[in-house]
Amino acid sequence: MTCTPTRATVAAAAAAAAAPEPHRAEFDQRYDAHLRHLRLKGLRPKTIEAYARGVRRMGEYFDHRIDALSSDQLSRYFSDLLDSHSSSSVKLDLYGYKFYTEHVLGRPWVSPTLVKAPKVQRLPDILTVEEAARLFAATRCLSYRVFFFTLYSMGLRLGEGLALRLGDIDAERMRVHVRDAKGRRDCLVPLPAASLAVLRRFWAVHRHPELLFPARAGGAVAAHRARGPLERGGVQRALARVAADIGLKKTSTPTACATAMQPT
Repeated sequence: MTCTPTRATVAAAAAAAAAPEPHRAEFDQRYDAHLRHLRLKGLRPKTIEAYARGVRRMGEYFDHRIDALSSDQLSRYFSDLLDSHSSSSVKLDLYGYKFYTEHVLGRPWVSPTLVKAPKVQRLPDILTVEEAARLFAATRCLSYRVFFFTLYSMGLRLGEGLALRLGDIDAERMRVHVRDAKGRRDCLVPLPAASLAVLRRFWAVHRHPELLFPARAGGAVAAHRARGPLERGGVQRALARVAADIGLKKTSTPTACATAMQPT
């Protein structure tokens, strides 16, 4: 005798198949708690994303059951991860899981030396004055050209330059207040006279009441109403494109922060 499933039976089976597994739902809840704790600790956005990505990756590897992993499971996992990721990435994943263990699960961390990335010290690629001049001349967009020149002349990192505001420029003492620099510390850097002159001419174009490098959306006409600074990704893409156009080849990925102080 053959039993034909009823519509109700088929619907129930489909609903059961579509429903998330209990351990996945629990993982999602604790992952959300992980994100909340990361934000409450005031970590930088990049650190939050790295720690969150590490926990997501572990969840996928262990079928979303990561709350009771043994030391052997952890060592095997991170060992496998080293086959496809750099030691620095693996170390960030480890720190992310350590944070998850201590702040979400409320447990002490018991594997502090599970992953030890090799210590490698590399000097950044430094642009010569001639190379920098070629790069500035080839940058057609005024906002990017002034931004690149500012970073180069003051030795600033990308994020430090984007965060500059009008009030950070001390023309009387010829210095710039760089806020939340490396190590989350403020610092003062010299302001070359050439940079001050360029920045003054640039401000006369956009006239934003607060931002030194307002976003480009809307063009120069709307720059004074911009709600934020230049977009980080746009700056990086522009730099990479200009560097490629002029045949500027460096061993590291082109970034606006690996620069030398330009003589004034």
